[in-house]
Amino acid sequence: HPPSSNTGECSSKTLLDVRESSSHSLAVCWEWCDVKDRELKFDIIPNDHPYHNAKNPRTVGRANEKLASAVEEVKKDGRTCLVVGGDHSLAIGSISGHAKTEPVIWFDAHADINTPLTSLSGNMHGQPVAFLLKELKVSGVPGFEWLKPCLSAEDIVYIGLRDVDDAEQPTFPKDRQEQTLSLNIISPQKINKKKPIHLSFDVDGLDPPLTPATGTPVPGGVTLREGIYVAEQLYKTGLLSAVDTVEINPRLGKTQEEVDSTVNTAVSIILSGFGKAREGSHSCSY
Repeated sequence: HPPSSNTGECSSKTLLDVRESSSHSLAVCWEWCDVKDRELKFDIIPNDHPYHNAKNPRTVGRANEKLASAVEEVKKDGRTCLVVGGDHSLAIGSISGHAKTEPVIWFDAHADINTPLTSLSGNMHGQPVAFLLKELKVSGVPGFEWLKPCLSAEDIVYIGLRDVDDAEQPTFPKDRQEQTLSLNIISPQKINKKKPIHLSFDVDGLDPPLTPATGTPVPGGVTLREGIYVAEQLYKTGLLSAVDTVEINPRLGKTQEEVDSTVNTAVSIILSGFGKAREGSHSCSY
């Protein structure tokens, strides 16, 4: 990941593109998927001074520009995109590269809607929603000259949210607040059938004992069963077009057990989003 924070998430982002396949080729550990794997390498830009409070803006901005191009290439090929990282700043690139996507399901303990002016930590992983929202008009940030905000507040649904900074309150999408805790909104019957879905899944949205090897855990999160349910239901819509799975950091695990729990939990969520149901794997038309 670009060094946007001191949490030290993985030093690279893996981008996979997935296509459902009638040939039943086995990829990773689920059926009906043909997977292409690629690893993106990013350069650290020297003398990357803060912009207001935002740390390493040029490095993060250029990395996201590269990621956006890679995601756009995957989507032009008609495939589903999976991005594994890394901190949540990568969503700026993945969602921008997938700019026709509405809605975005933001699964996270945090709102991530600070700006370079309001962020107390300066960490870019707490700001991606602000960069993506048309209403906030974040501009002039070095490294992000390429970025055009592509989301409206009404396009975002939060799940797992329980830690909103005071500075984020004025900009938090008020009409989404009643939807931040209800898993009932995630059902094939309630999703707009004409629009593809982008799931941006931060593992700290889950309860901390499930994913201890992450940078900013918050008590009282979503259970594993509920997280899997969200991914399963989105898959069943047939509209899940891109997935980010972020804030996985094996280096923050105090024991191998903590590392294994974090990685295995993330893998379970990913597989559920690509058709591995608790009653067995099947295609989204099942």
